Amino acid sequence: MHEMSIALDVGRIAEERVGPAAAGNVVTVALEVGADAGVEVENLEFCLDVVLSQPPFGRARALIERRPGDVLRVAYLEVDEPS
Repeated sequence: MHEMSIALDVGRIAEERVGPAAAGNVVTVALEVGADAGVEVENLEFCLDVVLSQPPFGRARALIERRPGDVLRVAYLEVDEPS
């Protein structure tokens, strides 16, 4: 199941982008997934739910935006800044 590998990479990308200390503040990880990307979207959603529910994240959710073509990328991260 390469969707789990993709989900783990997405988690790594998100953690690298915000830094390990802020990873727990990530609330949304948005992905663009193309119809021709060779990804089972439902499986990827499940795998992302598993990865993003574990430390260092814990409360993040995945948002998958379907696109034409073979695109597969992290579109944006939503981070809840502590007050």
